Amino acid sequence: MTTPVSPEPGRRALSMIGPDFPFPYDDYRLSPAGLGSVPASAFGTEVAVVGGGLAGIITAYELMRMGLRPVVYEPEQIGGRMRSAEFEGFPGTVAELGAMRFPLSSTTLHSYLAAMGLPTRPFANPLATDTPSTVIDLKGNPLYARNLDDLPPEFRLVAQAWGQALEDGANLGALTSALRARDPLRIKAIWNDLVRRLDDHTFYHFLADSPHFRSFADRELFGQVGFGTGGWDTDFPNSILEVLRIVATGADEDQHLVIGGCQQLPLRLWSHQPDALAGWPAGTSLQALHAGSPRPGVTALRRTHSGITVTDAAGAIRTYPAVVYAAPIWLLLNNIECDESLFSSALWTSIERTHYMGSSKVFVLVDRPFWRDQDPATGRDTMSITLTDRMSRGTYLFDDGPDRPAVICLSYTWADDSLKLLPLSATERMDLMLHSLGEIYPGVDIRSHIIASPITVSWEMERNFMGAFKANLPGHYRYQEQLFGHFMQDQMPDAHRGIFLAGDDISWTAAWAEGAVQSALNAVWGVQHHFGGVCDPDNLGPGDRFAEFAPIRLPDIL
Repeated sequence: MTTPVSPEPGRRALSMIGPDFPFPYDDYRLSPAGLGSVPASAFGTEVAVVGGGLAGIITAYELMRMGLRPVVYEPEQIGGRMRSAEFEGFPGTVAELGAMRFPLSSTTLHSYLAAMGLPTRPFANPLATDTPSTVIDLKGNPLYARNLDDLPPEFRLVAQAWGQALEDGANLGALTSALRARDPLRIKAIWNDLVRRLDDHTFYHFLADSPHFRSFADRELFGQVGFGTGGWDTDFPNSILEVLRIVATGADEDQHLVIGGCQQLPLRLWSHQPDALAGWPAGTSLQALHAGSPRPGVTALRRTHSGITVTDAAGAIRTYPAVVYAAPIWLLLNNIECDESLFSSALWTSIERTHYMGSSKVFVLVDRPFWRDQDPATGRDTMSITLTDRMSRGTYLFDDGPDRPAVICLSYTWADDSLKLLPLSATERMDLMLHSLGEIYPGVDIRSHIIASPITVSWEMERNFMGAFKANLPGHYRYQEQLFGHFMQDQMPDAHRGIFLAGDDISWTAAWAEGAVQSALNAVWGVQHHFGGVCDPDNLGPGDRFAEFAPIRLPDIL
């Protein structure tokens, strides 16, 4: 199993502050000294922010607080992949189409949730402490459990094998201890060695190389079920470093959902009127600066004599001294006509090599949380959080009380499993998943409880996303290091300065909102530095301490 997030007595809680760049983003964000300032002569200067997802909105929010005037471009809706879709006729009851579970180790993200007054509660993952029951259905054999000990011995043995493989193959205990202690020198000594050894290894290779997973049956079982957030087999082709970052920082444990929907966070930041503002009158918000709505999506980016010129979908052309690009980076290859001179050839290669994971979800609204009814004969819940090798793969249950409508995520799939659903309509997807679940729960008529049309998404088919999240393949560390460090521009030629990347795409923890937040704070520092601004000496920013914490740079030949 993995390391719990909650702190041991006298020790700090685990946080997603590393291991590649162990800068304390949460402390930086919460410091009374603030994030720094720009010269008064820069107050009111426009900065384009391309993309209204979480990274873009946090970037715009913090730039506004410094006295700059962010101009947000967004082709769809504020929130990006933090998208909470309401069921028709049931306002306030939502399906979380993108992000839906947020580990407590996402400490910087949770600081923004707290600041915006957004409460959370534990997310019901398979076999989690707060999950009433779980059904694991493999090869036609459904198993009911309230905890791991209720399952047959092979499940516990595989869980133990995973823990032993992590310890023997990745020194996980020492790494998590160093992360918890926030000891950057120790973190980097352990992690840099892992990067050198494992960058060319897939997740599956790591398992197959471990003496604890010599059995193919064990690897198969682990791939179908996993531990923490569910199945891992769709991650098997990805770099083992992607998985190690998750388990070392507790990202797959102690996860919470945002009550009422996670899209509330970017929406509240959009409308929020900060108390401490430089250069703006009280009552200023992003929404007010934009007369209510962001500008249309961007269609072109190019360098001109006076700065970076942005063309939007309405045909408007505006030039800015700085631009933050916080949209999916693949859009720079097709949807957005981008001047190649804005980035180095090496960075373009990193953008082109980016690997995205697809993901699909299918949701239905039901009249009540009927799954909490107990079978009088067995004492079991009528239905449970479900992991299966059938088409539905992961099924999750959400409710706000016994007498209120409730939500079922009939299916949550990734990669190849998501591709299998692409030709199907929402209704066809629903019917397929109801058939799968009917085989697992033959006496339960889920359809009779459905009271609204299904909601579905396949992120790889969304024109402005083309995937759910990035996942590095083996050998991609060098590309990732370039993308992440792009905000450090002092050594760049002038032609490449002034445009800054943000978003979970360029973070070390793609697919996790914490990575989007951290990359946004990097971009804020980059823009601040670009305008001659500085951080308070008592609260130095990520760029000020980059040399101290910088990710390892791998040579061409190890």
